[in-house]
Amino acid sequence: MSGMLWAIRSGHIELYHQPKFDLRSRTVNAVEGLVRWRHPTRGLLRPDLFIPMAEETGHIRTLTDWVLRQAIEDQAKLAKQGHMVEMSVNISGRLLGDRDFADLVDRLAPTAVGKLCFEITETAVIENPDIAFEVLDRFREAGVSISIDDFGTGLSSLAYLKQIRGQELKIDRSLIKDVTESQRDALIVRSTIDLAHSLGLKVTAEGVEKADAFQLLAAMGCDAIQGYLIAKPQPLNELLIFLRDDHETKRSFG
Repeated sequence: MSGMLWAIRSGHIELYHQPKFDLRSRTVNAVEGLVRWRHPTRGLLRPDLFIPMAEETGHIRTLTDWVLRQAIEDQAKLAKQGHMVEMSVNISGRLLGDRDFADLVDRLAPTAVGKLCFEITETAVIENPDIAFEVLDRFREAGVSISIDDFGTGLSSLAYLKQIRGQELKIDRSLIKDVTESQRDALIVRSTIDLAHSLGLKVTAEGVEKADAFQLLAAMGCDAIQGYLIAKPQPLNELLIFLRDDHETKRSFG
């Protein structure tokens, strides 16, 4: 048995959650599920340290199945505590060519108590666009919204952006980190927000760590932010505490 399969079956894979802060309501109404591997010798591993391996070994489907089921379960637990939030899950481009995975989504999506969102990268559809767009259509038919993740890092194509027909666009942290110091970055971010809005997309800025970036993004018309300024990715029990105290966050940035 591979290390990845062993980790999944033995309970060493965990789902952390990072809140998304809505800039209009000034509250948290969505969270992103982020997988972690609690490795017995290497400690808590971020996804960038094992997702490529999962893709190369063919275990990304098994891992994503677990993540999706856990996300739906965690969303239900949040709802029981009075927190109805949209739950986002990252979907590998490999799975956009997997019709069997779309079958699983057809079965699982109706069991969710709230909205589900799948985050894909802007280049995820390039390898096999015909099948990818078919699978994306099936996700939408199942009631799952589509978010275009890490926008600005790949070979962006306006044609693909139009064809993906997402509901959200997430601006990558590489464009956000210097947005208050670099006029060029600020211009790119503002133009991206305007473009996304013209296509009917909600815009979330990733990697927001400073209050001045928060204020600038709000002035630019950005819809939501995500980053350490609001909260780090955290286990469900810590997220429940954070959401219980969300009025403090709202007051801080109100």
